[in-house]
Amino acid sequence: MFKIKIPLDVQLVIDDLEKNGYSAYIVGGCVRDSIMGKNPHDYDICTSATPDQMMKVFSHRDIIPTGLQHGTITVKGKEDIYEVTTYRIDGEYNDNRHPKEVLFVDNIEEDLARRDFTINAMAYNNKTGIIDPFGGINDIQNKTIKSVGNASIRFNEDALRIMRAIRFSSVCDFTIEKNTKKAMMRNKKLLKNISIERITTEFCKILPTAKFDLLNEYKDIFAIFIPELKDTFYFNQNNFHHKYNVYEHMMHSVDVAPNDLIVRLALFFHDIGKPSVYTQDKNGVGHFYGHAVVSEEMTENIMKRMRFDNNTIKLVKELVVKHDINFSSSIRFARKLLSKTSYKQIERLIAVEQCDKLAQSHNKDSIEGLKTIEIFEENIKEIIAEKQCFSIKDLEINGNDLKQIGVNEGILIGETLNYLLNRVLIEQKYNTKEKLLELAKHFILNKENYIDNHNI
Repeated sequence: MFKIKIPLDVQLVIDDLEKNGYSAYIVGGCVRDSIMGKNPHDYDICTSATPDQMMKVFSHRDIIPTGLQHGTITVKGKEDIYEVTTYRIDGEYNDNRHPKEVLFVDNIEEDLARRDFTINAMAYNNKTGIIDPFGGINDIQNKTIKSVGNASIRFNEDALRIMRAIRFSSVCDFTIEKNTKKAMMRNKKLLKNISIERITTEFCKILPTAKFDLLNEYKDIFAIFIPELKDTFYFNQNNFHHKYNVYEHMMHSVDVAPNDLIVRLALFFHDIGKPSVYTQDKNGVGHFYGHAVVSEEMTENIMKRMRFDNNTIKLVKELVVKHDINFSSSIRFARKLLSKTSYKQIERLIAVEQCDKLAQSHNKDSIEGLKTIEIFEENIKEIIAEKQCFSIKDLEINGNDLKQIGVNEGILIGETLNYLLNRVLIEQKYNTKEKLLELAKHFILNKENYIDNHNI
């Protein structure tokens, strides 16, 4: 028999209900996580008490009538707040998401029968122990995601459960049971009835731990809300650099990526524009000229449609458009790139480049490319460790110093500082006030005929 250690703060809520003659249990994810040896992030409590009865039981506490019509109130404890919900069964669903009504019952097993998956349909208290009418413990031990009852009915009730099944499979590294999987594929179009914000939330929980097999197996589900993916399915690249089709390449690159949502989003989309720019030379070799720019544009459109925040879109776009640049082992190149983006983004770009290469053919070019990226990464670390100059703010002079030598025009000040930064990116020894002022005077005097040959 499993023994779950319920936090004192949670137990006191259960005690209040039991002292007044009602049954109460922790339920759902907190039970699942406890059985799996994980620390639950939050605790949900269910009870035989009706909302009105709960309001009386907890009258001595701070309470929030969160959703009385659905039988839920929020109770404030010493450590946290807890949702307490009356045992219930759901009425008819009319939008693949919300029941028309809920009916309160006094039987915990009836309540568990309405839940999505067996691993989430368990309850526990210290008096009764585990209540597991649908074999959730067995499915945890077998690493299986399985619907409670008829899978198609569950997905018709709430189509978001299709995404939740993939999420639990990804996060827990569980396999989805065959009948549940068939029902997911059969009902996948119901996701069109779900708000894109809710789908995006689930997608962002799936991606950080997703492996290739999962991303490939459920690609037709992802294509319901990202239809642009369909063109990448089975698209042969016909190029010795690539051993996978476009979709497989992108998903293999995600598979080997670190658990960083920005990096994984960038890799998920980085070649999505390839099919639209494909050309073939006389030898039958495939080429994708300009695909990074097209992929960036498509990524922006998709992420906006999925209601990602602007900052996330900006960061992902930057990685997508830069993923195809030719890295150099030159420290000047490293300084130049650092001058254009943040150190954190450089770290992400390194990860994107490495994962992109690892998902290609293992040949001389990819091996040399990975070595160049490794040298670039060492150069970046050296620049940071030595506090080298790689931005205008790191220069030993500023706009006020230029004004003192007679440069008062704002545009000219900016042009001069950019010129000086380019010189310092090439030779760090130039970053002294005396030398920079000398270079500034020369630049200003010769500006009209000046051709900047110092850009990297």
